[in-house]
This record gives sequence, C-alpha cells and structure tokens, in this order.
Amino acid sequence: MSERTIEPRVSAPLLVDTDALREQVRSKYRAVAADPGATHHFHTGRPLAQRLGYPAEVVDAFPEAAVESFAGVGNPFSLRRLEPGERVVDVGCGAGFDSLVAARAVGNTGRVIGVDMTPEMLAKARANAASTDTGNVEFREGLAEALPVEDGWADTVISNGVINLCADKRAAFDEITRVLRPGGTLQFADIANGEPVPEDALRDIDLWTG
Repeated sequence: MSERTIEPRVSAPLLVDTDALREQVRSKYRAVAADPGATHHFHTGRPLAQRLGYPAEVVDAFPEAAVESFAGVGNPFSLRRLEPGERVVDVGCGAGFDSLVAARAVGNTGRVIGVDMTPEMLAKARANAASTDTGNVEFREGLAEALPVEDGWADTVISNGVINLCADKRAAFDEITRVLRPGGTLQFADIANGEPVPEDALRDIDLWTG
C-alpha cells in the first residue's frame, strides 16, 4: 500500500457532532476491550456469537481472549461463505473476531485487513492474531469514512454493527465501494430503524450510542 493520507469524506451537512460521537463510541468500546465481562448496554462474547448463529465449531476454535470482546449484531458470514484466496476488509473490526473467522475461511492464499478507530481494540486484535498464529490478517487504524485500504483491493467487505454508528453513512458506503473491486461483495450486519428520525433525535449523541 502506498503511503497517503485518506481524509474522511463528508457528503452533506451533519446534524450530530461527528468528533464527539466518535469519542463516545471509542469510550464505550475501549471499555469492552478492557473489561468484556462487565455490564454493557449490549451483549458480548461467546453467548452473543451463539445467539447470532455462528456455528459452534467456528467459535470454539478460538481461545476466550479472541471471542470475549465480540459485540456484533448479526452474522455477516451467513449471507455467503467466503472462498479460499479472497481478500477481505473488515470495517470496524473491534478486537478482531470476525477478521479471524474470515482469515481462516480464506486460507493462506487469502488476506484480511481489519480496520478500527479504537486503539485498545486494535491492540487486542493484534494480540489475538498473534496468539492464534493467524498470519494472513493485519489490523489498521482508521475510520469507516476513510478506510486505509487501496482502491479496488477487496473481493469482499464485511462489517458488523458499525455503520449505524457512522454519522455520515453515505461517506462510509462510498469508501466501501472504493475499496471493493468491480463485482466485489458487501456482507454486513447492522441495526436499521426503518422510520425517519426527527432532527432533535439525530442531534442527541446519547441516542446514537445508547
């Protein structure tokens, strides 16, 4: 990858303070990295993976440290099985559970790049990759709206419970489109409201993260 600075794309004026939102999200997931067994406002770990339909043999193949900070909202792998040799980007990889699952699916001829904006999660993801001897995955610090990945690199982009926390979703999807090769695949699980959200609610960061 060539060295260059990728700035976040902003598609329209936003009603929420993006920097404040990101910092609150970082704070919540920093806590999950440090103490995954504490009480959070969302489920975590092996019980969550089981609830979301990850096969037991997939989850059981990893040590506790690689699963305990998992905090997804669905199973993006249920949409399509990854093939050996694929190149995958995991947007908002957290402590790396989905990235590790993807790395095992694509095998030694494939490659996975996990991207996250929380340093504590990235540190845990890198430690998990090392402890599981997963050499075909790497983790990079970055934003969904400014992915540190070259154009057209990925065969598949996965994401799990992250895009709903992006203030500028169009920018996030633009970046996903940019890093996907022509004909590539997006597989993501997320939270959708399904109804228009009032402006005063969009301005309330606690409603975004709570």
